[in-house]
Amino acid sequence: MQVSRWGNSLAVRLPKALVDQLGLKEGDELRVVAAKAGTIEVETREAQRRRALERMAARNWTLPEGYRFDRDEANAR
Repeated sequence: MQVSRWGNSLAVRLPKALVDQLGLKEGDELRVVAAKAGTIEVETREAQRRRALERMAARNWTLPEGYRFDRDEANAR
């Protein structure tokens, strides 16, 4: 892939095979989740959400009996 100028930014065009593998479509957002020694790892927002939900589910947390979230209390300073 070649890095190109796009306005004041730099851009990389993704090969069709990679786009198909990731299931990307125009407007999707990607996040760089790792970058080191010439390697970049990206993840779609949907994949990030799914991974976060799987991590939360794996903890088997339960809320106390009668728990009620209070937004004002949570944001009190």
